[in-house]
Amino acid sequence: MGADHSSRRHWLARLVAGGWALAGARAVHAQATPGVSPQAILIGQVLSMQAGRNDHGVATRQGVEAGVRRVNAEGGILGRQLQIRVADDDAKPDQAEALAHQLVADGVFLLFGSIEGGPSNAVMKAANAKNVPFFAPMAGSPTLRRPLQPLVFPVRAEHRDEFRALLAHGGSLGMRRAAFLQSDTEVGRLHLANVQLACADLGWQPPLALPIGSEVSDAQITAMVQRLREARCELIFNHGSIGVYERLIRALRQAGLGIACYGVNSGSAQLAKRLGELSHGMLFTQVVPSPWERKTALTRDYQTDFRAAFPDPEFSYGSLEGYLSVRALAEALRRSGRDLSRAGFVKTLETASFEVAGFKLRYTREEHIGSTFVDTALVTRDGRFRH
Repeated sequence: MGADHSSRRHWLARLVAGGWALAGARAVHAQATPGVSPQAILIGQVLSMQAGRNDHGVATRQGVEAGVRRVNAEGGILGRQLQIRVADDDAKPDQAEALAHQLVADGVFLLFGSIEGGPSNAVMKAANAKNVPFFAPMAGSPTLRRPLQPLVFPVRAEHRDEFRALLAHGGSLGMRRAAFLQSDTEVGRLHLANVQLACADLGWQPPLALPIGSEVSDAQITAMVQRLREARCELIFNHGSIGVYERLIRALRQAGLGIACYGVNSGSAQLAKRLGELSHGMLFTQVVPSPWERKTALTRDYQTDFRAAFPDPEFSYGSLEGYLSVRALAEALRRSGRDLSRAGFVKTLETASFEVAGFKLRYTREEHIGSTFVDTALVTRDGRFRH
């Protein structure tokens, strides 16, 4: 990122230790509706910044702050200022769950804006336990949607839609044999089931499953390369585990295998940066438009508001998704009316369809869809993403 490290540390320390615009939070907690006062609405956000080491988390949080500044400059939510209290879960699900419980105990109106599948599922667990809405988890886990989670309202598209888009692109090039790198967990197996369904629907052969644990040895990487060679796979893509995926891609290239390497949005920028020249020609799905182009009303708003809030950091997918998510939250709160309650918020969203600067979202009683937007971006020779 462009900001110098000292200013970044100062911003993070101020944000996490002091919260975001929390004057009067104790008075807010005392209201009949937790988190709601005549002047403000207090929201709790648990996300993985890892004390500034997680570039994606930091960028996401900056995008949220840029969006909050816009919302409040325009008069807030029916006259109430939007306030976000932030807690850093250090990318640890147990910590994310505990922090979500603490934010609810501190009197936030709802939970919002986690990143990554494990922490997001942990925050969902706390939201369900406390009967508190959870808006805009920025993760593609199927468990956030199926079975229906009455309190959870995603904004971004899920990984299932991204997997299908990657396979459809490969299929347009004549490919029919895919491999899927996934965590050897319940969620990872659910992702695999979605890949298997997509392959069947699109006329592909059943995918080669490459499940991995938390630790992957060099010998395991070598064995995966051999399995890919024997199965004559033409395409591989992943869910998460970008560190392992990077090692596998390097091993594939060293072995002279020309298998196409694709990926989902999660960690795409970090993976491309780590791979350097080896990322050139890789295809990634993205769940927001290009943050560098001004082709949509959303990205034009984002670029103006983000640059006003942060003169130095680069535009990114993470900050755009954070910006979109908080603006969607603001619209959902407005639609819930002046007499705000958690039950009323949920009821409003159960039949809501709306746009945020042209970006469409939809929710029903049967399915909390959010967005179905999935785009593909190719990594160019200069390391940029071309949509």
